[in-house]
Amino acid sequence: MTQQTWDAIVIGGGAAGLSAAQTLGRSLRKTLVIDAGDPRNRFTAHVHNVLGLDGKTPEELGEIGRAEAARYGVEFRSGLVQTVTETPDGLRVTLEGEASEALDTRALIVATGLTDVLPDIPGLAERWGQSVLHCPYCHGWEARGGRIGIVTTSPMGMHQAKLLRQWSDDVTVFSAGLGEIDAETARGFAARGVTLVTDPVVRIEGEGTQVSAVVTGRGGAYPVDAVFVTSAMQPRDEFLADFGLERNDLPWGNFLVVDAMGQTSDPRIWAAGNVVHGPAVVPVAMGAGVMAAAAANFALVEEDYARAVAEEAAPAPAPAQAQGHGHGQGHRHGEIEQDPVAFWENHYGGAGPVWSGKVNATLAAVVAELAPGRSLDLGSGEGGDALWLAQRGWQATGVDISATAVARANEAAAAAGLSENRARFVVADLATLGDRELAELGLTGMDLVSASFFQSPVELPRATILRAAARLVAPGGHLVLVSHAAAPSWVTFEPGAEPVFPSPESELRDLGIAPGGEHAQEWETLRAEVVQREILDPEGRPATIGDSLVVLRRIA
Repeated sequence: MTQQTWDAIVIGGGAAGLSAAQTLGRSLRKTLVIDAGDPRNRFTAHVHNVLGLDGKTPEELGEIGRAEAARYGVEFRSGLVQTVTETPDGLRVTLEGEASEALDTRALIVATGLTDVLPDIPGLAERWGQSVLHCPYCHGWEARGGRIGIVTTSPMGMHQAKLLRQWSDDVTVFSAGLGEIDAETARGFAARGVTLVTDPVVRIEGEGTQVSAVVTGRGGAYPVDAVFVTSAMQPRDEFLADFGLERNDLPWGNFLVVDAMGQTSDPRIWAAGNVVHGPAVVPVAMGAGVMAAAAANFALVEEDYARAVAEEAAPAPAPAQAQGHGHGQGHRHGEIEQDPVAFWENHYGGAGPVWSGKVNATLAAVVAELAPGRSLDLGSGEGGDALWLAQRGWQATGVDISATAVARANEAAAAAGLSENRARFVVADLATLGDRELAELGLTGMDLVSASFFQSPVELPRATILRAAARLVAPGGHLVLVSHAAAPSWVTFEPGAEPVFPSPESELRDLGIAPGGEHAQEWETLRAEVVQREILDPEGRPATIGDSLVVLRRIA
């Protein structure tokens, strides 16, 4: 079994499904359409009431829709869906067949339509969609002026019985399925010239796909040119049975309950078209597909924001990928024996930025009180903190171990119109540089040295690096350390795999600045505390996380 992950999977390639897919493709969503190739309207010759496309065959309409959606990157696969199940991050769709395939998705739009179950009357099924019809708005114009018979099988047939008189003055209603007709309704039919036949229908006669007569139980044969009948509608949603989604008994059958935007009672499943609204004609199904896709895309947008906040806020569970503000050196969170340069190059080696580009809010609040000068950001990543400082008057330098991260930061500085004298980024491993190398890089006499979330799953001598960085602060300058002090409330770890977080007290000890430390007399501790910060959990719910904050001023 192979697996792929999609932003959205659309099940069904009819009018609703293709409209949803096109909308998702235009929203830059990685979208797959799974199509069984048997749309409800495949029995009919033409599609009507679709502005600009009136008279197209269902096949032509499908070809146009697929081509348009494909232009926006939508992909297609033929097949029947066997199961849909939940996964930790979304849903899994499994296709039928010997080589079953698991397709993971963050959102699912069901547009599988329905099956029309016709009355068990000989001669109906073989002419369905040709001269045995169901929708006056779809086929009334073609039947206009002819002899129209309406075979009723339930009280739902009353709608057709009354409506079709609009298209012809030769209408016969075979009313056995309507039950007893009240006197007022009968008077209305008589006044409009509609013929009522109460004898049950036993067969439909005709040549090929064309009807010619409706035959009743008493032997009566009534000439007709078209027959309209109301089918029993069965939605094709059996693969969702295990979800226990909310349903409702409607006049046309038992269907999934959806809101105005097509969302079911599951937050990752939407449905549109005939699968939830039996009477929906093609343009109605199209509109419903667009609305469902728009709603699904917005839900994914909200999830993208929540994930970004959570990733920025949360330390990585050992031994997974690092989290934080994009800094490339740091403290162990569960030891990974790997070359740090290779690790961080791989971390930043994707096609696009890893971090949001926004400044660390805790750092920004502290630095806002300081007069601009020369600054150095440790593990600067793609430059969010240093660029923010440069835009506020600082002569900012960022240092990172990853050449890719430094290149992106320099590109961002150029794009922001910041000269190299205002914002520059250099590749360096502070664990290996001596005082001479630091001086050659111009990294001495700093008014501010900052390190935001200077933590890592790769073992690096964090204390050694921070002590070296502290020596770069000029008298009167500041050292600001912001670190994760705990995991977010929703993150759990296996016993024995809990990460080690720095505390304000451990930071001071590592720097030799704690009371009794060898450098205690050189620094004034302005702040050493855990600061609670509001974030969102992966589901978008409010949560908090603790940051260790240490602010020091060098006095000698």
